[in-house]
Amino acid sequence: MSVDSINPVLAESDLPYGLPDFASISDDDFLPAFATAMAEQLREVEAIAADTRPATFSNTIEALELSGRDLARASGTFFNLVGPDTNPQRNAISQQLSTELTDHENTIAMNPVLFKRISDLHGRAEELELTEPQRRLLDKRYREAVRAGAALGPDEQAEMRQIASRLAYLTTTFSQKILDDTNASAVLVDDVSQLDGMSKGEIAAARRAAADAGHDSGYLIALELPTSQSAVETLSDAGVRQRVFDASVARCSRGNDHDTTELVLEIVRLRARRAALLGYRDHAEYVIAEQTAPDPAAVDELLGELAVSAMRAGGRELTRLTEFAAGADIGAADYSYWLAREKRTTSTVPLDDFADYCELNAVLERGVFYAAGKLYGLRFTERTDLAGYHPDVRIWEVFDDSGTGIGLFLGDFYARSSKRGGAWMSNIVDQSEGLAQRPVIVNVLNLTKPDAGERCLLTMDQLTTLFHEFGHALHGLLSAVDYPSQSGTSVPRDFVEFPSQVNEMWALHPDVLANYARHRETGEPIPAELADAARASASSESAHGTIEYLAASALDLAWHRLTEDEAQAVDDVEAFEKQALIDAGLATELIPPRYRSSYFNHIFGGGYSAGYYSYIWSEVLDAETEQWFLAEGGLERENGRRFADATLSRGDSVDPLVAHEDLIGRKAQIAPLLERRGLTA
Repeated sequence: MSVDSINPVLAESDLPYGLPDFASISDDDFLPAFATAMAEQLREVEAIAADTRPATFSNTIEALELSGRDLARASGTFFNLVGPDTNPQRNAISQQLSTELTDHENTIAMNPVLFKRISDLHGRAEELELTEPQRRLLDKRYREAVRAGAALGPDEQAEMRQIASRLAYLTTTFSQKILDDTNASAVLVDDVSQLDGMSKGEIAAARRAAADAGHDSGYLIALELPTSQSAVETLSDAGVRQRVFDASVARCSRGNDHDTTELVLEIVRLRARRAALLGYRDHAEYVIAEQTAPDPAAVDELLGELAVSAMRAGGRELTRLTEFAAGADIGAADYSYWLAREKRTTSTVPLDDFADYCELNAVLERGVFYAAGKLYGLRFTERTDLAGYHPDVRIWEVFDDSGTGIGLFLGDFYARSSKRGGAWMSNIVDQSEGLAQRPVIVNVLNLTKPDAGERCLLTMDQLTTLFHEFGHALHGLLSAVDYPSQSGTSVPRDFVEFPSQVNEMWALHPDVLANYARHRETGEPIPAELADAARASASSESAHGTIEYLAASALDLAWHRLTEDEAQAVDDVEAFEKQALIDAGLATELIPPRYRSSYFNHIFGGGYSAGYYSYIWSEVLDAETEQWFLAEGGLERENGRRFADATLSRGDSVDPLVAHEDLIGRKAQIAPLLERRGLTA
């Protein structure tokens, strides 16, 4: 094959760090590239399985780990397009690939000759004298094959293949329906006076959105992924608040043009059936077997303890808000509005001014990057000569404190209709010493893009999100492992949020805040009293936020604690959801779950099924680690080195909980978390 005929998706990039040459790739290139790459990996796997030499870690596990490089390159490119910048063709490709890639992975996992070699090595693991990363990789490969069905009989294997393929199709469809309905459910407002409470920039963005949607006049309020909408917190007009709230909670519900309720039921039933085939009671048991939590009962215990405390705190909070609102009705569409008003008016200084000191570029370069430099010795140089997958994407080269380039960081910060909701981190290229690969990491947010000449100002929540997602980016950038499947965030799901939550602590740290917080017009530093008020506000987590999160976690577990027979018996999503919240002690009309089942993308379209609890599970570690940092002197290079050595650089090459215990000197306790969230009596 000539160089000119190589599919541009598969061509090894000559750009720094293997950054794909997005300009040379068309959507028509993807399906042929994936077909070629999957066929090539199957040839590699057949050669590994057919090796006549006795199985060794090198010729079997390591060889399998390093196979499929073309497929990894194609996946890193395509799936970093379809999430933040999709289109109808990419959606169709994603739908087709969802089943083809699942079938491909199952073909490898269920290869009987390969599984025999892996099983042989797994049975002799103690005598192989492997390093800890090698032992963990061998164990993971064995468990993955067993969980795919490799140890089952032919009939059960065939059923497992059908289930996996169908689930891949259903979950991809679920995600696409949410994006379509979220766009379709945006609320059109005719009179600008009804937008009182929104900022000038938000109003301009709403007018732009209306024009982009084909409206000659009016203002379009775009919906965000969760139930709670930031517009509801700020809009003075109760009628418009109600319209936005109703649009949010009605997404993808029964009778809707993008109804997902039948998808939910089928996904739940298939997951329960798969768990039963593999000998698990339910899908939650199947999932949590691979997490740091010991079992579903331990998760239930944590959530139950938090639910009791949160509902008590919620009662106190509602009493306080009712008094503050002085007789005004407080419904579900009003709760966060009055909560935000109370927080602003009870602050020692007006918090409305805080955003004027949080301009995106300043926060990013003199806040996020500054903290990473102080802690980890990193330096960031913007590469305007490199192009991302969309014109809004910016690229920085990252250097360590010796001046060595360690990877690329891509920032895609602004919302658009082609981008799914929320914020996330992903890898285009995984770090791997064995493959001599350095990471290419992406952070995606959904901030309102300012008009030309205007600046993007961050709310407190957006500021926290920026630091949170960069914590994930640090996990990828500072990875220093041999095997790509162990790099960065390739850790148990209920540990993956921990490093990102820790990074949130620097957003309002006095040294960091003083470095970036300058007034957008005057350049004056943030007044000390406003900085103190912002920290006080951020440190007082609302009961509302805790309850809506716990309710979503309870819903997730309720769906996935169903046995096969129980899942078949459920036929009404809304009725099941209502009863699940009652059973969890989290039923309240005023505070719906952060996600209702019909638009709960984390669990029915993403990788968090039976794992949404992981945010609070990780936060137990985070709260302890924040105290450790502060006790050790805070924003110091030595502290960053120790944290990176224990966690950020190790990925899944070590037991993450053991590494954390070694860092803080004991097992984490729940008390700091309860105190942080205001759940103590």
